[in-house]
Parts: sequence; structure tokens; C-alpha cells
Amino acid sequence: MKNKFFNSILLAGVTSLLFMVSCSKKIDDAYLNPNAQVIEPIESILPSVIGGFSAYYSSAGTGYGLQNDGILLGRYIQYWGSTSAAELYGEMGGTGASDNTGSVWAAVYYGHGQNVNKIILWGTQQQKWDYVGVAWAIRAWGWLQLTNQYGDAILKEAFNTSLQQFHYDVQSDFYDSCRAICFRALSFLNRTDGNVSPANLAIGDAYFYNGDVSKWKKFVYAILARSYNDLTNKAIYTSNGYADSAIKYANLAMTSNADNATCKFAGGNTSALNSYYGPFRGNVGTIRQAAYICNLMTGLNSAFPGVTDPRAPYMLRENTNGTYKGFTPWLGSAGLVTNDYPQNFWGNATATSTAAPAVDNSRYVFQNTGEYPMMTASEMQFILAESYLRKGNNAAALTAYTNAISLNFDMLTTKYTNNIPVAGVITPASKAAYLANPIIVPAASALTLTDIMLQKYIALYGWGVHETWTDMRRYHYTDLDPVTGKQVYADFAPPSGIYLNATNNGKLVYRCRPRYNSEYLYDVPELTRIGAEAPDYNTLEMWYTQK
Repeated sequence: MKNKFFNSILLAGVTSLLFMVSCSKKIDDAYLNPNAQVIEPIESILPSVIGGFSAYYSSAGTGYGLQNDGILLGRYIQYWGSTSAAELYGEMGGTGASDNTGSVWAAVYYGHGQNVNKIILWGTQQQKWDYVGVAWAIRAWGWLQLTNQYGDAILKEAFNTSLQQFHYDVQSDFYDSCRAICFRALSFLNRTDGNVSPANLAIGDAYFYNGDVSKWKKFVYAILARSYNDLTNKAIYTSNGYADSAIKYANLAMTSNADNATCKFAGGNTSALNSYYGPFRGNVGTIRQAAYICNLMTGLNSAFPGVTDPRAPYMLRENTNGTYKGFTPWLGSAGLVTNDYPQNFWGNATATSTAAPAVDNSRYVFQNTGEYPMMTASEMQFILAESYLRKGNNAAALTAYTNAISLNFDMLTTKYTNNIPVAGVITPASKAAYLANPIIVPAASALTLTDIMLQKYIALYGWGVHETWTDMRRYHYTDLDPVTGKQVYADFAPPSGIYLNATNNGKLVYRCRPRYNSEYLYDVPELTRIGAEAPDYNTLEMWYTQK
């Protein structure tokens, strides 16, 4: 009797326990703990991370990416300027209490940040090594991009959620970390075990490399090539064989336009589906090409006198006279007669219009769905050309230089053919004539740094703002070529006197300050320590530009 009673109690207890567990499970399913970690499919996280490369707009209202900052930094290198003569960026000016030039900071720490960390964490748990490799590649890209724009930044304490303020690390540490992470990325991208699947990677990578791991490896090698080529002013460039490393990794990176790293856009009636530079989003209506790029491509620069570049109709905009003229960024439209005003990048024939025309006439990277390059085979060939020339191998430098120009022509005639005037279409004959011109492609013994850097400047026009600015700062904007005794960036004249922002104290810009709405509101002690509250902080030279 006792045992029956005990068994009855035990059975009742088990039944009650099962009921409670079942009930608890239903409650847990219905009311998820908001503090518990929820594992999201990494295939759905990667697209927004890739979107952060160019210009991503989050639900929190924060825009970030290369294109956002490129609109402003393009003034420093005289790619373009605003129709307003009063805008500070054309004067290499400051930012005030705004997040201007803070978009790359936001992209790396916010847009990529924990999203990249989660792809690495969950991808590792799920043995999706290709996703893990891609995430590490994006992190390596972010560190190099970040430090070349801002200098000192948060490295060792980045993403530490227990902190409210963070210590900054020096630029050399970012370079070291970038390279270490590149090799880590390659180690994962080389794996074929576990749940590696090109088809599955393509789900998250539909608008970049479409799941092609071999191209992601080239992307990593290109980061490494840039990281070594950036240090031409350092003694280690020669003593530690950095020129050889730049050559090695540029050769392993993109070799054809099919390898180019480009952000792609689906297009449609939603902003996020279109390029930040396209007419749908309306962000560059007041921007016009600068005189410097126009002079380079129309024979008015002393480096390429009298040579008309066949690429001009693809990259620039004509005026009502049918010629190519541009603004001086700090003067706006001053000095140009009305008929010389260039159209805006969307092709509005009304000189001062800031809108797109009724019929879309946009070209190049300024189309709604114009692919936005991040690194190209042409750029890698220019890195080879500069490295070989610095090593005294002029023959190899000339081969790479010629290949670089040729690849850029081919990229334009393959990817950017929309709305090109019939008379301006590049033909095999016009390309061949340009490359046969000794002013453009001289004998190997006559090739100069000016040739290489100015042709690279042209090839990166419109999309390579950050890399061109990195290059120009390496040459301190107006450095002389020790071989020719002439300015490397021929005829380039930065603003001075009353046209240079007063807080610069007569100096040019070498860095952007950290992002205002994260750092200047919450990390003031560290900003004070590194001198970032000084009005001329943006003029402090970078570690990589110094000898």
C-alpha cells in the first residue's frame, strides 16, 4: 500500500513536471528572452556588411561607407567640387559638429563591427569556413581603410562591449594587424572541408563576388599589395623588401577585369537598391568635375600636353560647348562662363541644375546601377609599375604601366557603356592610338613616377577617392620626383592663403578626425590624449606618409 501510494505520488510528480516543462517551453517560445543571444543565418547578415562597403543606410538612420565620405574627400584631391564657392571641403576645411567624413569610421565599427564578429563566430560553429574567411577579409580591409583615413583609432579594445570609452592605437599597429588578419582570412578561404559551399556563399555574396572564393583570395592579396605599397616613404620599404612584397601580392591579386572587386546594385524604387551616386538617391547633384581631372584628359596638363584622352566621354561630363571643363573646388563655378559649366554627373543640360534630367542620362559610376569598384586589376598593375620603377626595373615597370591603362580602357568599354555619345565611343583604333603615343607611353628609360601616378589618378577617378588621397599624401601633394626634379602630380596646386581654411594654420589636410557622434561625445579623454581636439588635428601627418 505504501509503495502504491509512493508510486502514485511519483507518477503525479512526473506528470506535473512534464506539464510544467511543456508549458515553460510554450511560454519561452511565445515570449523570447530579449537578452538571450539569437543566432541569425549568416547568409542574411553578409549582404548588409557588403552594402557597407559603398553606402549603406541603416534603420537607425545612420549612413556609412566609402561613397558618403568620397563626396567630401574628392575635393582634397581635386576630383570634383561643389557649385558653391563657400564650401569648406574645397578649402581642405573642418567638419564642425557633424559626422562629415565619419562614414568609414561608422562602416568599420558599426556597419561591419559586430556583424562581422557574428559571421566569424557562427560561421565557425557551423563550419562554414568560406563565410569565416570572407568576414576576416572584410575586417582586414576595414583596418587598412580606417587607419589611412583617420590615423590612430581603436584596435585592441574594439568591440569590447564591457567598455564605454576606448583607448586608441597607433597606425603601425593597424598595418600589422591588417596583414595578420589577411593571412588568417586566406587560411579559411583555402579550406574545402566542413560546410564550405560556393552555392551557399553566393546567397550572402550575391552583389559582390557571387560566392567565388578564388576572387575573395585575390581581394585579400590586393589588400596586402596596398599595405606594402603605402609605405614607400619608409626605410623599411627598401630595407625590409616591402617593394618586393608589393610586387608579390599585386601579382597574386586581380589580373583581369573579371577579378575586379565591385559593389553591384539591383536598382528599383528603394534607395538601398541603388548606388549612392545615382540620380535616384540624389546625393551628388551639386557636384561637378574639377578642372584638374579635365586638364589631365584634354591635353591641358603639362604631363600629357596636347593629348585628348578617349576615356573622357565615359568618365566626365561635357558642357553646352561640347568641351570638358571643371571647377576649382574652393572657387565653385567662379571663373567659368555659363556655356563652360559642365553638366552634373547625371547629364542635366541645364548648367546650374542639381537634379537629374527627365530621361536618365547618367554614366559610369554615377548610374543608379553603375558598379562601384573598390579594387581593380588596373590598380594592381599601377602598384607593380611604381614598385618596379622604384627598384630600377624600368622594363617591367613599363609593361605593368601599359597593362594598367589598357585594363582601365577595357573596364570602361565593358561595364560603363550607357549613354556614351556615339562620337565618343572608344574603338580599338582609338585605344591603340592613345597607347602608341610616346607622350602617354614613353620608352622604358623615360618612364617617370609622374606618368604612373597621374595615369593611376585617371584610372581611379570617380571611385578610388580614398586610395588616390592615400597616394597624394604619400607624395605630400606637391613632392618633386628626384629623377626629373618636377612635381610628381604635375600642375597640382592645393589651396593656399585665403583659400585655405584658417584653422589649418597654413597646412594641408592629412587625416580626418574620428567620427563626431561617437568619439567627440563619449571618448573625450582619449581624444584629448592624442590631440584630436586641436582645430588643426586634421593637418597632422600620418605615420605612413612620414620617413
